[in-house]
Amino acid sequence: MRGDFVVNKKLSSLFETHTFSSIAHTIIQEADEGMIVTDSEGHILLANPAFETVTGYTQEEVLGKKPNILRSGLHDRKFYENMWETIRDHGVWKGEIWNKRKNGELFVEWLTIKAIYDAAGRPTHYVAIFSDVTQHKRTMEQLARLSNYDLLTNVPNRQLFTKRLQHLLDMARRYNQQLAILFLDLDRFKYINDELGHYSGDILLKKVANRLKKRLRTKDTLARIGGDEFVVILPKLKDVQEAVSIAEQMIESLQAPFLLHNKDIYISASIGISMYPNDGDDGETLLRRADRAMQKAKESGRNRFELYTAKLDYQSEVVTLENYLRKAIERNELFVCYQPIVNMKTKKIEALEALMRWKQPNIGFVSPAQFIPLAEETGLIVPMTKWLFEQACVHMKAIHQFAPHVKIGINISAVHFQQDDFVQQLSTIVKKHDVHPRFFKLELTESTIMPNAEESVQKLVQLKQCGFKLAIDDFGTGFSSLSYLHRFPIDILKIDQSFIRRLSLYSDDATIVSTIIMMAHRLHLSVVAEGVETEQQYEFLNKQQCDMAQGYYIAKPMPIDEVQQFVQEWDEYINER
Repeated sequence: MRGDFVVNKKLSSLFETHTFSSIAHTIIQEADEGMIVTDSEGHILLANPAFETVTGYTQEEVLGKKPNILRSGLHDRKFYENMWETIRDHGVWKGEIWNKRKNGELFVEWLTIKAIYDAAGRPTHYVAIFSDVTQHKRTMEQLARLSNYDLLTNVPNRQLFTKRLQHLLDMARRYNQQLAILFLDLDRFKYINDELGHYSGDILLKKVANRLKKRLRTKDTLARIGGDEFVVILPKLKDVQEAVSIAEQMIESLQAPFLLHNKDIYISASIGISMYPNDGDDGETLLRRADRAMQKAKESGRNRFELYTAKLDYQSEVVTLENYLRKAIERNELFVCYQPIVNMKTKKIEALEALMRWKQPNIGFVSPAQFIPLAEETGLIVPMTKWLFEQACVHMKAIHQFAPHVKIGINISAVHFQQDDFVQQLSTIVKKHDVHPRFFKLELTESTIMPNAEESVQKLVQLKQCGFKLAIDDFGTGFSSLSYLHRFPIDILKIDQSFIRRLSLYSDDATIVSTIIMMAHRLHLSVVAEGVETEQQYEFLNKQQCDMAQGYYIAKPMPIDEVQQFVQEWDEYINER
């Protein structure tokens, strides 16, 4: 009912007893939260308009009845007994509860019940205030799913794989059991993607995952941790031969062709096997060594498996690349490229992400995907990032001559961030170049800050106090823990490009992107979408009120001497539209 409250005799008495003012009356009517007032026996005396909106019941329909008309049937008798025991002991109860609307639809609400006492301390009335949090709960469930499962193949992702591996390793230590890690990589999968397209490649990955699961035991775990990379945990093994037998079955399962668009597609896989405890005592070591064994399987002809051996630790190509990398800074082989980030509201270039590039005289351009992990593994990432930061300071002064408000984003590795004097290092550099920290966005991944959360909080707070902007990079591919978004002084979320790439193919990805944007805005965070490559992706993000976009649709990374011309041409183009 949207008009005045229907007030019966008991309610009139309540108004007189507690001298309800017209202001209080208005507040109750206009409140977004549903409210009801009952007598001491639980009979409803008052229900406000928000109650009607949420439950579907009018005030006339519930007056004189008890709130149990809303019961969902999901809670047992003990739940309600505990609720009223708390109210009797403390005068108030707060919690989450499932109820049922008039049309039979279930919903979850956050409910507060407060007892009202007379002068003698006896409860005379009860006031219940509630908010419908069903949509919020669904959002949380979607994000929980995002944090633990690969949305394409519906198998665990790296996050859940890591949790399960740690648990199973603890069990193996406790009961003196053996455990195997199988690292599986599809052979020539890039060829299928290039020839048939990413959509067909994604369908194939789903079919592969389904076949592999059928060859595993119930207690085994299959996870997808990369594009065409799967890993398997085999717990409670008697010997290595059990792991070998399952690896053979997995390879055999892929022998039959896959039907894609009425065509038979053949695929094979290379598998590496590492064993606990013989090949390592922790998950990271076992995974790395299974990966090396898989690489050996590929080098040996593919469509086969290899067991890890200590000989695989020696990799001459990696050693050579590491030697080259150690001399890259002093030989001026590194350089910086900048990728523009556009503000989707103003259409202006708001920031530039600084990206390190390497051209080695003997081998040419080396992919960042190849040298960055090597730099992190060897610790060279620290001097390389400091060099990048120095270059960005110099370039920023030049950029501000024609674009005074543009910021520069710098990727920070976990190895560098964990150094005790990390904050002091950056502060020293900006002071040296007389550049204000507010023009820098430090981009950290979830896996960088989560392992040592308490220490991370302190460092992030110090960085914020210095003036730096903070961004979570590749959001959605790591822990995706909601708790740190509240605890950490974050300014920006960058949605990983894997979700953006599949926007036009999968409705689930579109839903997740929309959910992340909505959640971030509610937490007063800005959102950057990475990997925007098409107008369709850009327009979808624009409709979802995404704040910024980055990707080839805007521009590819470019050397510093091309930035001014690009920004000026971009501004001219925007002004003409």
